[in-house]
Amino acid sequence: MIRTMTKRWLSERRQEKYYRLAKKYDYRSRASFKLMQIDDRFEIFREGDSVVDLGASPGGWLQVAKERVGEGKVIGVDLRPIRPIEGVTTILGDITMRETMIELLESFGGKADVVLSDMAPNIGGHYSTDHARSVHLCTYAVDVADHILRKEGKMVVKVFMGDLFYTIKEMMEKRFQSVKIHAPDATRSTSSEVYVIAKGYKGHRPRKMGSAEEEKRTEFTKKGDLE
Repeated sequence: MIRTMTKRWLSERRQEKYYRLAKKYDYRSRASFKLMQIDDRFEIFREGDSVVDLGASPGGWLQVAKERVGEGKVIGVDLRPIRPIEGVTTILGDITMRETMIELLESFGGKADVVLSDMAPNIGGHYSTDHARSVHLCTYAVDVADHILRKEGKMVVKVFMGDLFYTIKEMMEKRFQSVKIHAPDATRSTSSEVYVIAKGYKGHRPRKMGSAEEEKRTEFTKKGDLE
């Protein structure tokens, strides 16, 4: 009992640390520190890179990406409006829908160096279902990469651990020269989420986009400020 309470106290203290840091440095989400830690370890960004961020609301990852690529292009996509960030373009839409994918490709106007995805489904409380929805969203993120990522490009995608996890891992290994699994220090100790860090995109024929009626809408979790 004492050990359980100690773990809970340490977890809460850790969460407060990143919450306070986000408030102090004016980041929109504590998740900003996850991306910083991933980049510090795996060297995702370079000056001048072009970046696509999927599930970008409230904008914490966009802030970090823009800081680290400088004059590079940064575009974020989300179902919910994102408050403006200087030098960043945002698209309001569901990336699982054909029209949003087309808008992204047209707005980007070229190939991306990095594709990011911090997308998560609405959490229903049934773990196997939440996990399956997370994996489903990851397949859409990989589909975006197949359409827009340049050869030798990089990808960072969040997924919940579970029995379908290796479906995503194998999908990434077919497309990238290097695939690593990582949980940044800023991740809550009670969370099942991990990040797949993929580098050296080999290229893959993108799937043909169906009509808008053929696409199935996927609900996303609403991300609050400083989550």
